[in-house]
Amino acid sequence: MLHPLLIMTIGIVLVIFLIMKLKVNAFLALITAAMVVSLLAFEENSKTGEMELASDAVSRVAGAFGAACGGIGIVIALAAVIGTCMMDSGAADRIVRAFMKMLGEERAPWALMGSGYVLAVPVFFDTVFYLLVPLARSFYRRTQKSYLKCLLAITAGGAITHTLVPPTPGPLTMAANLGIDLGKMIMVGAMVALPAAIAGILFAGYLDRKYNIPMREIAGHEESDPLKDEELPSLFLSLLPVVLPVVMIALHTVASTFSDGELLSKAEELAVVAGTTVEAQANELMAAEGSTMSRGDALKEIKQTTLDAVGSPGVWTSASRYTQVVGNPNFALLISTLIALLVYVKQRKPSKEDLAKIVEISLMSGGVIILITAGGSSFGAMLKVAHVGDAIRDMFGGADVAGMTMLFLGFGIASLLKVAQGSSTAAMIITSSMMPGMLIGLDLPYDKVYLATAIGAGSCVGSWMNDSGFWIFTKMGGLTEKEGLQTWTPLLIVLGIVSMTMTLILATVMPLT
Repeated sequence: MLHPLLIMTIGIVLVIFLIMKLKVNAFLALITAAMVVSLLAFEENSKTGEMELASDAVSRVAGAFGAACGGIGIVIALAAVIGTCMMDSGAADRIVRAFMKMLGEERAPWALMGSGYVLAVPVFFDTVFYLLVPLARSFYRRTQKSYLKCLLAITAGGAITHTLVPPTPGPLTMAANLGIDLGKMIMVGAMVALPAAIAGILFAGYLDRKYNIPMREIAGHEESDPLKDEELPSLFLSLLPVVLPVVMIALHTVASTFSDGELLSKAEELAVVAGTTVEAQANELMAAEGSTMSRGDALKEIKQTTLDAVGSPGVWTSASRYTQVVGNPNFALLISTLIALLVYVKQRKPSKEDLAKIVEISLMSGGVIILITAGGSSFGAMLKVAHVGDAIRDMFGGADVAGMTMLFLGFGIASLLKVAQGSSTAAMIITSSMMPGMLIGLDLPYDKVYLATAIGAGSCVGSWMNDSGFWIFTKMGGLTEKEGLQTWTPLLIVLGIVSMTMTLILATVMPLT
């Protein structure tokens, strides 16, 4: 087999060449690269001495693709329907107007930032930007000031939750790849994203004063008249599809966290009776498995053994059996989808055909995202098969690499991938797929959720003309390419650096281990 880092280089260069030079669809590029990497990662069977078949290498890609679809496919599809319904029912518009009313017109940039921050959780960034740009233009017409600041405020709020808070595809897939509880990913991602968004709007003010870019008319673009307030749903109904699944998922996160405490407490009691300790049992398990088991994996096995032995040792363990259904992301998003559809039906009273059409269009757009996301996951999984994670870890000191080094490693790899191929989502998916191989046998002093936020932070850095977001910002905002490089690119660097800084702070003061 070729050296893992050479295989990784071939795979990444192939992805970049297919997407950037040949303009091949990202799904086809990622699947092609995944198969090439899998074929290059041929291994000899240690028992028979025979090389694996080429068909096995191809099937391995299909298996990884299917596993990724099983983990994130339903959630992304439902999120696409929720986003479309919120846009068409006026729910998204109601949330924006609520921010405007609460903060006042003079603080319109802050209202736009807050709107982008909330709406980019269930709605894709480009859609959020399309929704909010007319408000930025309307504000400039009335005040003749802060047009650039408003555009960048939308970007600061929308781009950061797009890269850190599920169920957007990147953060959702990172959580699946790294085995992170989705409720924890949502809560920590939002905690990391908020200071970054605030820093972003402050930096936007500086850029607005420095460049003072006026609003320009956009050729061929007609702005529709806004709906009247009485035509919009209530704020409660508008927020419900966003807030309810977060609450449901978070409920299970809380219950499972307390349940873990109960199980470990009971395991300690049983260990004392047996004349040992949980720590000693964990050490024995890790010694038996060699370098493939971390302390966290050992404790997880001990908790499961305790649960099998005594059943439910407490209230929270019993409760978690119910919350794992209510708080299942697929179930929570399904309930949210039904609510979003009901709000749409209530507000627009569509025919059955129109309702079926809006769902079909949403699922078609979501299907493309699923294909690209799962394709990226399968490519990352093939890099893991090629032992790329082990090779990179060896470069940084072998098994001794841990602590904050892993956070900087995740941030750096994601940044390089972002600069090279332009997509934040692809950078997050590929990097998070590589990380599990580097974590084997390591005991991180913080929860893996911080590794995900570090990767998400890195995926913001280095956005330029190969990023679709760059073109959405410049074309919809009426800016030139030079103005985009002067404003959009440095803003996303600020978002990434502040997010990374917050990740380091929280991993230190609130490790969640």
